[in-house]
Amino acid sequence: MDLNDKVVIVTGGAGGLGEAYSREIVAMGGKVMIGDLLVDKAAAVAADLGDAARSQHLDVTDPDSWQDIVTATEEAFGKVTGLVNNAGASASGVRLIDESPETFRKIVDINLYGVFLGMRSVIPALRRADGGSIVNISSAAGMVGMALTGGYGAAKWGVRGMTKLSAVELAPENIRVNSVHPGMVLTPMTAPTGITLDEGGFPSAPAGRVGRPEELTGAVTYLLSDAASYTTGAELAVDGGWTAGPAMTELGQNSD
Repeated sequence: MDLNDKVVIVTGGAGGLGEAYSREIVAMGGKVMIGDLLVDKAAAVAADLGDAARSQHLDVTDPDSWQDIVTATEEAFGKVTGLVNNAGASASGVRLIDESPETFRKIVDINLYGVFLGMRSVIPALRRADGGSIVNISSAAGMVGMALTGGYGAAKWGVRGMTKLSAVELAPENIRVNSVHPGMVLTPMTAPTGITLDEGGFPSAPAGRVGRPEELTGAVTYLLSDAASYTTGAELAVDGGWTAGPAMTELGQNSD
């Protein structure tokens, strides 16, 4: 499996999971356009990756910003063959009834409306390339009812549903759309919660620990590759078993 001849736009690619995806795409032979509000960080990552990477300012809630990055990608690398809708805002950590309308709308705008705009802007480019792959990054919070996620959980469920309906609509055009659902992964966005990579540090997941960004990259690059040519409308949880069921310790049993 490789990504030779693939050209992929990655949103939120300046750090965390987005940076990991960007680096793996290049490592597998592809080219990447890193879109982010953090222009200097995105440029530094692209410079480190060399000629196979570029960066561009991107506000995922702005249609014009999306058009700019699609144009810049085609000018730099030719046909666009993939999109990783990764940029997101974290949950507010309060009950839905306590989330302000302003916070709810902001989180939904970034996590759901931004994904819609990304697909809407990139699909014409994928058509010009005679097909391609869209990978929407949802969340474990888009697979189960997760308390204290409010607008974030609502948006990630929306991403899951939008992925499926788009997969049905776009399949005749050789455009695949799938979603990846990370569990708790240690990134700059989740670090303030105090999570660590220690074994047993996340007992809610059967794996007993949080994930590392590089443990998510295989799912994303598989879906971008030709190895997934018959995979569309799928949802892939990469969460240490979190959404599969309660951990053995939560059932009162140890791992022995």
